[in-house]
Amino acid sequence: MNRIITLIILSFSTLLFSQQSIKFEQGDFKTVLAKAKKENKLVFMDAFAVWCGPCKLMEKNIFTQPSVSSFYNKNFINARFDMEKGEGREIALKYGIRSYPSFLFLNGDGEVVLQNYGYMDEENFLAFAKEATNPVLAGGSAKQRFEEGETDPAFLLNMMRLYAQSDYDLAKKVSERYFKTMGARDLTRDEIGMLLFFLKSPADANYQVFKNKKNNISEVMSPDIYQQFDVNIKISSAMEAALDQSAGIINDAAFFKNAVPLVGQTEAENALNRMKVIYYPTVGNYNEFEQAALAYYQKADDFHPDELLKAAWIFSEHITSRSSLKKAEEWAEKAVMKAETAENTFILAKLYAKTGNNNAAKMYAEMSKRLAEQNKQDPTPATQLLNSLK
Repeated sequence: MNRIITLIILSFSTLLFSQQSIKFEQGDFKTVLAKAKKENKLVFMDAFAVWCGPCKLMEKNIFTQPSVSSFYNKNFINARFDMEKGEGREIALKYGIRSYPSFLFLNGDGEVVLQNYGYMDEENFLAFAKEATNPVLAGGSAKQRFEEGETDPAFLLNMMRLYAQSDYDLAKKVSERYFKTMGARDLTRDEIGMLLFFLKSPADANYQVFKNKKNNISEVMSPDIYQQFDVNIKISSAMEAALDQSAGIINDAAFFKNAVPLVGQTEAENALNRMKVIYYPTVGNYNEFEQAALAYYQKADDFHPDELLKAAWIFSEHITSRSSLKKAEEWAEKAVMKAETAENTFILAKLYAKTGNNNAAKMYAEMSKRLAEQNKQDPTPATQLLNSLK
């Protein structure tokens, strides 16, 4: 008798659990969109992968919360697709989904209204859904509303974020309207980031905003960073004209011809070396990278240790000149002095080994091995280096 009662209780609990969870449609994507359009609702889509731990936690801990299931079931047509199976692959490609879980609110035409990703607690997951029900975001085709002259800041901000990766040119136009309509108030840090993301040339409409907000931006980011961005924006066309992508070479003479009249010789030289240290490693031209890095990082104290460490790593892998390697040692030492990690001590050990300082190389390789083991990282690179030094 007790066993029967227990089974009844368990069955009731299971039923209650299922009732409290978000109810997901079983049809294909086209059918889901059609239902949403017919009922004048948004689609909430859970884009997941079967191996994704946070996806399982959302399903177990958050979708089953009464407040969540009640709100989502009442307001949306809910659907979930495995992004690595069946039509989920096409959906992932269509919406550029690369991380899981991803959560999308779509209108009946399949346009993204709002998007977020990663594990979210109950409060944030509900706030996300309530934001999607804002009539400003949910009403009609976003592109059509924009073409008809929509100026609501919340709408423009959301649209800008949604199309930043999938349709940059459209998002750039949206950003220009957003910053034009914001008036005299100061930009937030996030808004400054968006302004700079959509700013590529002095001919851009947003460049006037960048100039007008100089004090505001300089206060948030520092005057030096403002100056650096201003230089980069002014000489972006000069950089593009000087780059021969087929040969993997930057034409110094062509660059200086166009850049010096805009920013002066000193700023042009700094910008050219900065461009080289970014570009040359991507095309495997390490000889040019070596000379550019030595010039650009000449005053190492002006740079963040992490940036110096990246250059030191490339030197440890590809550069053979002893004098250049000694300079890279200084860069790696600055990173190690800031905080010892398995990575930076290994790079320093490798540089010491290449310059013949075996005692120092062994010491830092042993330190790297120990730190890797303590932090449950792979100690193999340090171990192999130690074996080569015996």
